Amino acid sequence: MNDPVQVALVQARLDHICRQMGWVMTRTARSPIFSQSHDFSCFAANRDGVLVSTADGIPIHTGGGGFAVRAILELYRDRLADGDVFVLNDPYTAGGNHLPDWVVARPVFTGGELIGFCCNRAHQSDIGGGAAGTYNPRAAEIFQEGIRLPVLRLVESGEIRDDLWRLLLLNSRTPDLLDGDLRAMLGSTRIGAERVAELVDDLGIEVAIAAFEAVCSHAEQRFRARVSALPDGSWTAEERWDDDCFGPVDVAIRLRLTVDGDALTVDFTGTDGQIRGFKNSGWVNTWSAVSMALVSYFEPDLPRNEGTFRGVTMVAPEGSIVNATPPAPMTMNTVIPAHEIVHLVWRCLSQAEPSRSLAGWGKNIFGVTAGTNGDAPYVMYHWAAAAGGGATGGRDGFNQIGHLIALGGLTLPDVEVAEQSYPVHFRRQEFRTDGGGAGRFRGGTGIDYEIDVLTPARWSFRGEGVGAATGYGVRGGLAGAGGEITLRPLAGVIEGVIDGGAGGGAGGIDEDAAPFVAPKYGLEEFGPVRMTARSPGGGGWGDPTERDPGMVARDVKDGVVSAEAARRLYGWTPPEPADD
Repeated sequence: MNDPVQVALVQARLDHICRQMGWVMTRTARSPIFSQSHDFSCFAANRDGVLVSTADGIPIHTGGGGFAVRAILELYRDRLADGDVFVLNDPYTAGGNHLPDWVVARPVFTGGELIGFCCNRAHQSDIGGGAAGTYNPRAAEIFQEGIRLPVLRLVESGEIRDDLWRLLLLNSRTPDLLDGDLRAMLGSTRIGAERVAELVDDLGIEVAIAAFEAVCSHAEQRFRARVSALPDGSWTAEERWDDDCFGPVDVAIRLRLTVDGDALTVDFTGTDGQIRGFKNSGWVNTWSAVSMALVSYFEPDLPRNEGTFRGVTMVAPEGSIVNATPPAPMTMNTVIPAHEIVHLVWRCLSQAEPSRSLAGWGKNIFGVTAGTNGDAPYVMYHWAAAAGGGATGGRDGFNQIGHLIALGGLTLPDVEVAEQSYPVHFRRQEFRTDGGGAGRFRGGTGIDYEIDVLTPARWSFRGEGVGAATGYGVRGGLAGAGGEITLRPLAGVIEGVIDGGAGGGAGGIDEDAAPFVAPKYGLEEFGPVRMTARSPGGGGWGDPTERDPGMVARDVKDGVVSAEAARRLYGWTPPEPADD
């Protein structure tokens, strides 16, 4: 297909179909993690398992989606039937990224011929394993992280396999949520399949197949042209960890990025070996992180399908942190080390094309709380403690935004809804003062977050951003502030309500009890507590003394930069008081 207008129209229609799938999921899913926070992604592939649209959701989910579809084709290509739906999650055998992210994939048929797949990858509230909420910082092997799903036929010719459905629900601490969420995933892919079939019927099968390839070829041409604008050469970067989730270590992830004409090689040779804890990454997750790092660095109108990266070669040594072998655990990998992988790619590209440099985002600190609310089990993600984003040339960093690997695709849940859904009371969520890295464009501030958890709960800490600064500055900008979490026992809590406290959460802390300073990773149990968190800030871009004085004055007025820091870092002079 050579008609650029028709190619653009087909891409737009495919993208709209993926967004429709996302709207269906948001409106019908049972878990707040989906209906409120959008921790899922919808994508479409052609009949060979090549992604043709990733328009809805989170890049770390969608970038590796083609591997999941190709895993289905490898096993079932000659046995697919109209009405089949598959489920999978395993990162070693099924094209998964980590176990909580289940892929529901529906083959699309028209006229009895396979024409593609509509898929939904969604992070389930609980899938068993050693910790409620799927994040088990004590996991030393993948078997301790939850149920592993190879490619399984969940629906056969339109009929749900009840035996498999019961097995899945039995392996979740929140089966009612899982039941509703799986049905929402099935519904979203059904709508997507109907719309794709309509598109193919409108075009005709042969034209549609050619159009799906054409959108990928166009994406390849666009990205190769962009790479060609970079100078030929190689650039290196490194990020280090000081823990393996069990204790102190010193390990590094190393990258060499090479540009050769219109081709690009991303080489992790020299990266340290896989670790004991659950921060290892598999090939699929590492590829997803690399692809999102590349496409996010350049112009925002670059296509988002698998054709974009045909000119990219990735080298990830087997047995390393970025290509772990069984049975290494890896539930944390979609956040960490994906965050570091994105940073490494950005740092290398910032050397190749400094004018587009991107400052580092703060690594998140928020964990997961699990317990019971009345008689019902619950799992709560403390999204509202998310970190700040890095600045770019032309704008400040986002003061608060979901994980870097979501690029804004995660949504902070509504406070009032959270207080109705969980036994908690929000006390504070406000931008930090002096949290963002100083620069001509300031890094995102991060958040001061305070919440009362009114019942006993098990806490899963997963905070790579606890401690030293993680949002690096560029071009003379400074790093953002590091993060911290402290828990203090509450006094006077009776059956989930603070005795005598107006509004249910207005009681006080137990002043006689010692505070608990949270580690980066750990699994602990506490009674009712008040959690106080200061999330990390993003890095600054450019020399702070070149910042517009009016912007500095605004920051001081808004309370996100103190007057003292404004004078010291920005050279700001406060206005003289007006004469009476």
